[in-house]
Amino acid sequence: MTEMSEMAIPKENVVIHSGDCSITILPQLGGKIASISVRGQELLQAPLAPYGPRTHTMPFDESDASGWDECLPSVDPCTVDTVSGPAFIPDHGDLWRVPWELATSSSMCATFRAQCFSLPLELQRTTTLTQTEEGWRLRADYKVTNTGSTPVPWSWTAHPSFAAEAGDRIVLPDSVREMRLAYSREGRLGQTNDEVQWPIAALSGGGQTDLGLAQAPEKAIAEKLFAGPLALCEDWCALERPRLGLRIRFRFSPTATPFLGMWLCYGGWPARPGSKQACVTLEPSTTAFDSLAQTGPWSRVLAPGQSVSWPMIVEIESI
Repeated sequence: MTEMSEMAIPKENVVIHSGDCSITILPQLGGKIASISVRGQELLQAPLAPYGPRTHTMPFDESDASGWDECLPSVDPCTVDTVSGPAFIPDHGDLWRVPWELATSSSMCATFRAQCFSLPLELQRTTTLTQTEEGWRLRADYKVTNTGSTPVPWSWTAHPSFAAEAGDRIVLPDSVREMRLAYSREGRLGQTNDEVQWPIAALSGGGQTDLGLAQAPEKAIAEKLFAGPLALCEDWCALERPRLGLRIRFRFSPTATPFLGMWLCYGGWPARPGSKQACVTLEPSTTAFDSLAQTGPWSRVLAPGQSVSWPMIVEIESI
């Protein structure tokens, strides 16, 4: 790995690769992992709009809404009280809006750092790609630090949107039998905070649906659900893509990230005219809610200068 003399924001994309798998990172656009390509097949949600500048206040649906972003310190926009006064957190947090600095890089690994602007928080992410007997292993090592002089509340959620098509299958541990509903377009599954059975869930209008089976974009479905807190044995989730012959398996630490959010979107978002997502976003998270303002046993605060680290692994395997 090559150490840079000082951190810099590359003007060009950073690509790491191993065998027939490559990962493209866009430092200027929030450290976005824009592409995970396997044997020439793209795994991530394609941009809904051309890449462009981001402001500190624009809603997420005005962006390209693609690829893999990091949500810190909140997913939902909200105002939180801190020792230094109220802080406004914008939609999907700060970090997808700001350039990221490259600390170190090699052909198979890259470390970036980025500073939040709503709260004094720094995120470091090291992304490492290796080839295995089964396929490829993408490891993301995270560290968040309070760079301020007072305690700071925070939450983090991974936001990797994987392209999905009808017939793809979401797989969770057998012990996960129910989830909390955070959003359902037109109330298809019920109302916010309703309990939803997994994978076979009741529809509010009658009948049932298999939430584990991806649907065609013509269905115009958009739903967000949460599972957790998860047990130590419930440390994985997966998306199987039969047409590509691939399984995308997430492994994470329920101690560090005890909740799993899932965004299931099959042509149902964004609400504005134009292209819609067709994706499954598997979201290991520190929190049970998308809003940092929603407090509870899951809430976290960092003391001045304090850091916390955690890993997340994505295994891409042939099936």
